[in-house]
Amino acid sequence: MTRVRAVALSLLAGVLTVAFASPAFVPHPYDEQYRDHAGEPPSRKFLLGTDDLGRDRLSRLAFATRLSVTLACGAAALSVLLGLAAAGLSLSVLTKPVAVATTISLSLPWMFVFIVLRGMLPLNTSAAVSIGLTFAVMGVAGWALPGRVFAASVSQYRASEWVMHARACGMSERRIWTAHLWPHIRSIAWAQFRALVPAYILAEAGLGLLGLGVAEPATSLGNLIAELQHIGSIQTSPWILAPLVVLAIITTSIELLRGPAGVSA
Repeated sequence: MTRVRAVALSLLAGVLTVAFASPAFVPHPYDEQYRDHAGEPPSRKFLLGTDDLGRDRLSRLAFATRLSVTLACGAAALSVLLGLAAAGLSLSVLTKPVAVATTISLSLPWMFVFIVLRGMLPLNTSAAVSIGLTFAVMGVAGWALPGRVFAASVSQYRASEWVMHARACGMSERRIWTAHLWPHIRSIAWAQFRALVPAYILAEAGLGLLGLGVAEPATSLGNLIAELQHIGSIQTSPWILAPLVVLAIITTSIELLRGPAGVSA
């Protein structure tokens, strides 16, 4: 492992450890309001200060990091699973319908689809519903690209001599998939998952900037970064850049650990 990747791994591990372990040592709940301390700068009581409603910024940043990373990992896993299912179907009599569905999915403007779906929900949508919708749309929207990669790989392996020999020996299709194809596809699936996670973290951040992400009182990195739209706030309160710094560390570190052309470190 190179020095750059070692540093990236250390930063990523440090940020995620603090975020996921924060409930054990952060003294303030992320949604509790201290109206007498609204808009305060960093202090011993509030290490990153408070927002306009008096909520502890550090607690909210830790919760937002946990939620955004968990949401991105869940959506990436859903995309990979759907892609694997599509690859399996593409090898059967459904080859053409799956190919058409893949092409349509890749051409859809998913951001506008999400805006329409979000607009259909009431203004007082609960945080749980907004989180579920964000997770589902990102996961469904991203299945086509890994699905196409999986289908091409599986098709290539199935045409190999060792798979044809296994079929000639009477091995079932299920056994061929689990014993011969999956060990080769597994590394490709892992690579696709690692590529999708930072992409979905950034996608969720973009949705948060548009006000279409996670609903209050829950928060995400996108919601916190939305504060940076006001340049004056950055000049007077530079500590509000913390969510952007965390987002940059997470996404950059994951990309560096993937290595050139997505090769794992």
